[in-house]
Amino acid sequence: MADSVAPAATTEHAHSHPDYVQHHFHDATQQRESSKFGMWVFLVTEVLFFGGLFAAYAIYHTWHPETFHDAHKVLDWRLGMLNTFVLITSSLTFALSIRYLQVDKVKVALYNLIATFVLAGTFMVVKYFEYAHKFHLGQLPGKYYTYTGLEETVNPHVFFSIYFMMTGLHGLHVLIGMGVIVWLIVRTAKGHFHSQYYNPVEVSGLYWHLVDLIWIFLFPLLYLIA
Repeated sequence: MADSVAPAATTEHAHSHPDYVQHHFHDATQQRESSKFGMWVFLVTEVLFFGGLFAAYAIYHTWHPETFHDAHKVLDWRLGMLNTFVLITSSLTFALSIRYLQVDKVKVALYNLIATFVLAGTFMVVKYFEYAHKFHLGQLPGKYYTYTGLEETVNPHVFFSIYFMMTGLHGLHVLIGMGVIVWLIVRTAKGHFHSQYYNPVEVSGLYWHLVDLIWIFLFPLLYLIA
């Protein structure tokens, strides 16, 4: 008798799950907390990854302080400031999209996700023009450095090697984030997210905030060297 009851109970438990709760979670709360924990673990690995580059920056800056001070002057701090403002604003719109989903204002959340994508695209467009200018002048890393405006600076290519590694890796993360945002926009437009289920938007927001935070450190370290 016990054997015949167990499958029915299991079936009933499975049917009690909302569609957005995966079968291996007990309820929506467990799914939400597990997804957030998984994202935090991933973000720790990202911090360790970028931490290696920040350590390299600290070491080379200690070895070549004059080089870093002189070479950073050819960077356009106004473009860096613009991109800082753009990314900070994108963090706000991403956070607002989560908040509006929590109160079932799905259409407003969608608009904020679209705004986040546009701001991220603006960041990449600015970075494209900045990179294109450096390629044109020869302000490149390593043996590809051909710029003639820093003749009195020792090994300026060291600074640009660090610059391209750090900003290039960060830009790659922005592009990945843009791809995720497009996915969120499509699903939000289809009505997949609401006050009871917005886990993917929330955990993606954590990733995006880390990307923004890293840039907040990169901007003064590269563009505002005292």
